[in-house]
Amino acid sequence: MLKKYLDNRFLILFLFPFLIGSLSVLSFQPFNFTWINFFILPIFFYLLVYIKKRSKSIYRKKPYKKNLFFFGTAFGFGFYLSGIHWITNSLTFDENFKFLIPFGLILVPLFLSLFFSIVTISIGPFLNFNFQSIILLSSGLALSDYIRNYILTGFPWNFWAYSFSWATEIIQVLNKLGLFAFNLIIITAFMLPALLYFNLKPIKKIISFLILILIFFLFYIYGNHTINVNQKKFKNIENKLNIKVVSPNFELEYGLDKSDIENRLKKLIRYSNPEKDKKTLYIWPEGVFSGHNYKEILNLKTIFSENFGENHFILFGVNRLDDKNAGVYNSLIIVDNNMKIIQEYKKQKLVPFGEFLPFEDLLSKIGLKKITEGHGSFLKGEIQNNLIIDKLNILPLICYEVIFANLVQSSAEATNLIVNISEDGWFGNSIGPHQHFAKSIFRAIENNTFLIRSANKGISAIVDNKGKVIRKLNSYEAGYIQFKVPLIKNENSNKNDLIFFVLLITYIFIFINFYKKNNVK
Repeated sequence: MLKKYLDNRFLILFLFPFLIGSLSVLSFQPFNFTWINFFILPIFFYLLVYIKKRSKSIYRKKPYKKNLFFFGTAFGFGFYLSGIHWITNSLTFDENFKFLIPFGLILVPLFLSLFFSIVTISIGPFLNFNFQSIILLSSGLALSDYIRNYILTGFPWNFWAYSFSWATEIIQVLNKLGLFAFNLIIITAFMLPALLYFNLKPIKKIISFLILILIFFLFYIYGNHTINVNQKKFKNIENKLNIKVVSPNFELEYGLDKSDIENRLKKLIRYSNPEKDKKTLYIWPEGVFSGHNYKEILNLKTIFSENFGENHFILFGVNRLDDKNAGVYNSLIIVDNNMKIIQEYKKQKLVPFGEFLPFEDLLSKIGLKKITEGHGSFLKGEIQNNLIIDKLNILPLICYEVIFANLVQSSAEATNLIVNISEDGWFGNSIGPHQHFAKSIFRAIENNTFLIRSANKGISAIVDNKGKVIRKLNSYEAGYIQFKVPLIKNENSNKNDLIFFVLLITYIFIFINFYKKNNVK
């Protein structure tokens, strides 16, 4: 019966890979069924080898490479359709964009699926039911994820490693290995149950699974030890800063007038509940003054000075005009109680179509524009500059910049706090904000640094340097959270790219060595 289904070209090249690709979303937040990947990737591997073995017979009417392409595309389409379908929610806020929903729902996942297609086409012909094939396929998938991080504007969303966001003990090795190397190891681990298909002696299969268990056990032991040592170290740190993180739960609205902005400001202050004699950093999310620039907000500085004192600093997102370049930056600023800008950061990683329009000169002529308020694209920030206040050295990240491990890692070594502000209201009550927040846990561990996240209609949280969520406000929950954050100097010891490529080259060497031996025989 099973053979009958496997010999059906439509089922094995399109339906099966699409279904197993779609199920992968269950391994990520908010579901966290990580174990499902121990079935998905071995099935993915098995079907690839099966296609190779059967292409010359039942699939002979279609070229082998096409079969591999269709298979990879179908898997990738399911993977991304289920994983990032929520992005189309951002198209529902403006009537002018609603016609693009079907295109966003189909074309974006279809384009991203090519990363899987390239892997299946290039690696598929070399696969067989042997260990070196697991090594090769793991390398291909990990390298594909790495390239996805950099190509075009980059979109490093839902790497396989992120399915362990809940297991803080296991992912402590991120600080030593980096995201990309850890991702390669995790893909390999997910793939190992494919050994069940191999013609191996039972004892060898048992030993292989024992090695898999041992790897995770060692990761856990190391992580648990690291966390315990870290907790003891906190007790001796006296240099702490009081931080209040505000989540106002504002609605996404266009065309706010002066009175609307004033009401928003008063609401933010009410949630902040300033204590004039207490030195505090207040963190507000991105987009709280939707469509308005700093000069417009400056007109309300009297309200600021009446409520905040000299010991207070306020960090929030706002548009900043640039007269020289005739444009606008999506900026993060820190101001004092008189609304004077002390520090500023300009967003570097802009969201395609959300904050800038690719090929703007061409597409604007047919009526397209960016989704966020205003018709022109935002200007791109050129540098990753830390924000310095007294003893506080902040690495600022706006919205989805937090998903780029390399961007965070390139920061100054003196960083003792990562701050991520975001407007997650664009994605509604979907899985998107949960997936977005999961990346924050990884960035905190990778850099051994506290991370503060303030999100409107998203998850706001205080995450310690080991990925533990100390305080949290869920999506659509208004209010504030407060904590005295220890100012720990960044002890980032990993070299993300270097360790990954060393490990990747090792994998390739192992494959070549086994491949030559088998061919000689």
